[in-house]
Amino acid sequence: MAGGTQTLIASLGGQPQIVTFTLDLLLAQGEAIDQVIVVHLSPTNPRYAHALGILARAFAHGQYGRQRISLRTEPVLLGDETPAQIADIAAAEAAFRLFQRLFAECKQAGSQIHCCISGGPRVLGLMAMSAAMLQFRHQDRLWHLLTPPDVQAIANEGAQLHVSPTTGVRLLQIPLAPWSIYFPGLAQLASLPSDVVAAARRQREQREHDDPRCAQVIGHLSPREQDILRAFAQGLTPREVATQLSLSIKTVDTHKTAILALCREAWGIPAAQYLTYHFLQEKFGPYFCSRRPL
Repeated sequence: MAGGTQTLIASLGGQPQIVTFTLDLLLAQGEAIDQVIVVHLSPTNPRYAHALGILARAFAHGQYGRQRISLRTEPVLLGDETPAQIADIAAAEAAFRLFQRLFAECKQAGSQIHCCISGGPRVLGLMAMSAAMLQFRHQDRLWHLLTPPDVQAIANEGAQLHVSPTTGVRLLQIPLAPWSIYFPGLAQLASLPSDVVAAARRQREQREHDDPRCAQVIGHLSPREQDILRAFAQGLTPREVATQLSLSIKTVDTHKTAILALCREAWGIPAAQYLTYHFLQEKFGPYFCSRRPL
């Protein structure tokens, strides 16, 4: 990205040298990095606090060695607090949203992104990768840092921040499909609050609840076939349906075939398209669920 700015975004745990090793390698290959953003979990963790302190000194006064490179730290926030670990869906989503925001800011500023996901908990890197798939362009890069075991031992927890290229430390570019290029609406959808996405899902499910084709199929079924359909709608397998209704698996399969034939007619599905019992759960699960007595 000639003439443009470049940003390194890196996840951080207790190994600050992952950030400096990555930056040194990028600079050595001619990348013009002018900003480093470090994503981290709770600084109350002594190792994380130690790593942040080392990096703050390495980038003192906006200088990294002889180059003007700024350092910015971004904690994952869950409400007003930074979690000590990513142990539930709320913390994972908070990390994902943070990477989403950082990548979007870089894109708005016209900055090429280099993201290293080798530092910190593995799930932090996974959230960065998920966000990158929705925000990256072809010129952006996702990196994994490969550090030989002997170098890891020497540089452990920031004991050594810079190494010679001859030590075998290198960057591995991770192939990534930038889905937002091919499907522009994905990035916008992913940036929506969870409650908005949930509301849209509920609206879709409500449409499925009211699908007249479900009632059309059910109207042609015998009481026994309706029992079998309800069992499949609950997500049961054919063998589980047979056990629950005290039927043979052959009987269940016979009724399943008849029910799917009616579904094929109601939904206008061509004979060449294969249908399984999963179709029954997908279409009739919401329908029966909406009709449960309160």
